[in-house]
Parts: sequence; structure tokens; C-alpha cells
Amino acid sequence: MGLMQWIGRPFGLLSGPWRAYYGTESTSGETVTYDKAMQLDAVWACVNLIANSIKTLPCLVYKDDGVTVDRESQLYELLHDMPNIDDTAADFWSMAAICLCLDGNFFAEKKVRGDTLSSLIPLNPMYVDVCRDDRNRRYYNVTEQMANGKKGGVRKVSAEDMLHIRGAIMPGCDRGLSPIAVERNIIGNAMAGEKTAGKMFKNGLLSSLLVSSDQILKADQRKQISDTLTQFAGADKAGGVTVLEAGFKPYPLSINPRDAQMLESRQYSVEQICRIFGVPPVMIGHAANGTTTWGSGIEQLILQFTKTCLVPMLRSIESSIYRDLLTPQTRKTTVVKFSIEGLLRGDSQARSEFLSKMVTNGIYTPNEARAYENKAPISGGEAAIVNGTMTPLDKLGEVPANDNSMAPPTSQPAAQPQKRSA
Repeated sequence: MGLMQWIGRPFGLLSGPWRAYYGTESTSGETVTYDKAMQLDAVWACVNLIANSIKTLPCLVYKDDGVTVDRESQLYELLHDMPNIDDTAADFWSMAAICLCLDGNFFAEKKVRGDTLSSLIPLNPMYVDVCRDDRNRRYYNVTEQMANGKKGGVRKVSAEDMLHIRGAIMPGCDRGLSPIAVERNIIGNAMAGEKTAGKMFKNGLLSSLLVSSDQILKADQRKQISDTLTQFAGADKAGGVTVLEAGFKPYPLSINPRDAQMLESRQYSVEQICRIFGVPPVMIGHAANGTTTWGSGIEQLILQFTKTCLVPMLRSIESSIYRDLLTPQTRKTTVVKFSIEGLLRGDSQARSEFLSKMVTNGIYTPNEARAYENKAPISGGEAAIVNGTMTPLDKLGEVPANDNSMAPPTSQPAAQPQKRSA
């Protein structure tokens, strides 16, 4: 599509070839791009928290029962260990989470050796466009990146050769919605607040200065006075002394940050950004009013973060793997799931309680629990055990009918002496 065809057509972060390069303006006048959004500490903290949480969760490939891990599968090696020669699985899924948080899409090109999927190559979503041909078949235009940083040619990749993970999606759309684009006004307001705060600190919290005189000045005199006062502007020049003559009187026109609600607006921007990504503010170091960071309060916040933020993203990834990486035959024999239990590895007490309950209730065998802790199996640990001491109250003190261990020993009749024959 030529440049003239774009004139007069609206475009933004959701569509068009420049959605991530030049961005789009917000109501605050700030132009929002992915790079500028990531410069906000709240955006960086939320995206980094989600990406680091996702990278700790192993992606496992199970057999058709959904329980037995299929470590012999080629797909297990790609999704659990190393998707390609350059990236580990942790790096790969961390990139997927970052792309979903910013662009709402993650693309990975499939490389096939013979009939076997050999690797997954992640692609920058800024250089991938989702298209449809005349027969309504989906394909992807990938813009190559040269070693010198310049853009190369555009090549076509079929839908069969692409893993496409989407975040929020509208009906009839092939591309996921970008959270940064949809909420660009919120991001723009936060960027404007940070810029205003930076300028206030740069100018020593003095926005402007009005100088009055009882004389009529010429243009060159006004410029001379302005240049003289400007020499003392800025935080690095604070404390300087200047002399005003001929009845000049300075009147600083400063704005108190508290009166302007600068601090409150910046704090509220953090809460708005956390709301966009579904992250409790306290988890990125922002303790809002009435929010506790101790005891059961933070535990419930972590549980909320896992259920409302991580799990939906993981389900989107699993569904895309089912659609793009599994064939109609392997869909019947293969199950791919992320193990959320990895989140417990940071808390030894919660982990020990979890494993204890799983073993004593017969859900895990002792050896499966030991494998979770990277311990070698033990003899007899393959059998599931269960705590069988729970007895109904009305049965306390009774001896089971089939249990003879508590029955008193039966007395045997004494042997009668044999009579001697006459």
C-alpha cells in the first residue's frame, strides 16, 4: 500500500504499518509508543512482573490421560527446554508475555525438518502484519530486519507455519488488541505528569518569574533583564544572587505541587496502569490507602493476581498451542498445560503444606512429591497412600469385623494324657 493511500485514513497502534514506530496522540498531547510507555516505571514494573511470573512456570506436554508427562515428545523439548538454538524456554515465554502486554500479539515462526517441528523462532510483533487473501485464508507479512538495523524485504508466511498467540480479541479481527493502544490516554496522562514533574525539578520548582518596574522599558532593555535572570534559572544554578536596579521587583509565579495535586495525580496514574494490566498495586511497590502488605492480605492479592492475570494469559497460550502446533491426530493424544505449582517454589512453608496434603490424600505418590523437590525416588514410594485414621464418632471403640488383631487369644483345651494299655 503506497503512502498516498494512507492519506486521510485514521491509523493508530491497532492497525497500520506505523502502529509502534510513531504511535498515536493522546488527549494530553503526548504521543504514545511502546518504548515511551515502557519508560514509565509503573508500566515497566507491571510488564516485568507478569513476564517474570510466566517464565517460572514450566510448560509440560502430557499424554492423552493429561497426567503422564511425555518427555519423549519432540514438542516437550521445544516448549519445556529450548524452543530454538538461541532462546531458552524461560526467555521464550517471557518474550511472549511482554509482547502480549504491549502489543496484544505474539508471533513465532515454525521451522520444520522433514515432518518434524524442529524450532520456534520468535518474531517482533511490530514487524508482522496479519492479512487475508482472496479466499479469506490468513497469512502473515513479515518485514525482515537487516544487520545494520534497516528494514529488508517483506516475505509471506502461511498460517500453517506460524504460532500466533492473541490477547483480547474483537469479533472479525485477526489481530489482538494492544493494551497500550486501547489505554493510550491513560498512558499519555502519566507521561505528561512525569514530564511536568521533570520540568519542575529542572527549573528548581519555579515555573516562571514576573518582574515589574515603574519605568517604561525598551525592547533591548527587556531582553537584557530577561537574559540576566535566565542565568540563574534551573536547579543546578539554585542559590545564585542577582541584583535588580531602578525599582525592579520580582514576583515569582510558582505552583505548589501539593496545590496542583501533582503528587496525587502521579499516584493515581500508577493505580490506573496497574488496573490496565490486572496487577495489584502493592505487588509493584505501590501501597495504596488501606492496602496491607503483611499477613493474609498479601496472600490474597497474590492469589487474585494469579487467577485474574496469569491464568487467562496462560489459557490463551495453551489454546494457541493446541490450534497451531498440534495436528488433528496429536490433538487426541497430547495435552499441553502450564504447571502453576511453580509459583509455590518461592515459599517453603506453603510448598511443604501443599505436598503434605497431596501425599496424605493419595493424589501424589511419595516419589512424585520427592521429584517435585528434586529428590531421588525411594523404594516403596511408587504406591499412593492415604490417611486412614478418620473414623465416624459412632464407631469409636469398636473393633472392625475383619480385624482380629485386637481380639483376645482363644484358649486351647489342654492335651489329655494318653492311657496306657493294660
